[in-house]
Amino acid sequence: MSIYEHAVDVTNGVISREIFVNEQIYRDELEKIFTRMWLLVGHESLIPKPGDFFTSRMGAESVILSRDRDKKVHVFLNTCRHRGMKVVRYDQGNTPMFTCPYHAWSYSGDGKLVGVPKYCELYEGTLDKSQWSLIEVPQMVNYKGSIWATWDPKAPPFLEYLGDARVHLDYVLDARDGREGGSEVLCGVTKWLMPSNWKFAAENFLGDTYHNISHRSVDLVGIGPSSRRGGAKGRRDSQNPGGSDIWVNYPQGHGLHSAIRPVDNPYIDAFKDDPFLEEYNRNCHEQRKERLGAEAARLSALTGTIFPNTSYHGNQPRSLFVWHPHGPTTTEVWRFFLVDADAPEEVKTFLRHYYMRYSGPAGMTEQDDMENWNYATAASAGTIARRYPYNYQQSMGKSHSHERVKGSVSMQITEQNARNFYSRWNDCMTAGSWDDLKLD
Repeated sequence: MSIYEHAVDVTNGVISREIFVNEQIYRDELEKIFTRMWLLVGHESLIPKPGDFFTSRMGAESVILSRDRDKKVHVFLNTCRHRGMKVVRYDQGNTPMFTCPYHAWSYSGDGKLVGVPKYCELYEGTLDKSQWSLIEVPQMVNYKGSIWATWDPKAPPFLEYLGDARVHLDYVLDARDGREGGSEVLCGVTKWLMPSNWKFAAENFLGDTYHNISHRSVDLVGIGPSSRRGGAKGRRDSQNPGGSDIWVNYPQGHGLHSAIRPVDNPYIDAFKDDPFLEEYNRNCHEQRKERLGAEAARLSALTGTIFPNTSYHGNQPRSLFVWHPHGPTTTEVWRFFLVDADAPEEVKTFLRHYYMRYSGPAGMTEQDDMENWNYATAASAGTIARRYPYNYQQSMGKSHSHERVKGSVSMQITEQNARNFYSRWNDCMTAGSWDDLKLD
């Protein structure tokens, strides 16, 4: 019997603990999910100049995000074609050429093999260098500054893969005043390891607001941008009197939690301790309504996960996450904090400090989340515990179409987004190729 036969039971809302700890399932994920799906590699602001590179990951493999001398962006597998040594061992930098430190095979910025020591003497002209370039992903796209790639040449185009979740991701990547794009990564990438399965974190950002009790201490001290106490409203981005929160999922496996502001969509004070920031954000809010139109500007993205392992915060702390698997019970977290590239320095400085106290391995909110995910992973490994599935029965049958937002929408806290995520996960794990997977 296949280990996937009873792993995900969406009809009854139960999911086996085995999928979070089983080594074979993890190996299958690398083959069936991380070689097929579109994965976030980085952001163009990390490689602004010709010769710039940023070392990233796709699944468990190291890749190089680079910009060649003609300013073209590439994503290469970070391995020399001779004996496999990494040709880049730094997190990021600038170089006219990638040279392997093992045997000094050298590659130009566009990946071509251009240098082989003692080429004429040892290979006598038999080595066709054009056949030994760095391995480049077959599909890569720059979407509003964010760089995505897939190893599968048969994968659907990125925008088709993203589907109707696009409008919510746009909120993260677009400027605060509604201009398209315009974001940059603030102060590099925060990275850390945690003893958790990657799916627990991805699931959390699908819109699990049921866990807000975990952040009670954070709410009591007032960790929101205003640094004032006031319960969950001091931290939550969805301070939305007169509006409504929505939980949305899509056939591609994506899921999210967004808010629809009231018709008049007034500006809500969020930076009460800093008049400059308050005025800046108020102006952005008003310009957004004018630029997009009153109706479109009512949508506010809070959290979400783009299947399989990219999540986001839409407002504060505005950011992208990638949950890189290092094994069934270890995940490397990368968090890209975003800010408008042309924002005043006062704004960037404030956000840098706010992001640090809120998020990352030392951030108060992130510490709460990691404790939950780490314990959940450990609880999935017990000999007795593995006999009992997890309950995902919350708000079953409550998702419907919505006149304002495309997708399957719930107007109350729900685990439908998680059920949909694991249903898609199961489809990927049992499908032979993209021909067996549907996007609608």
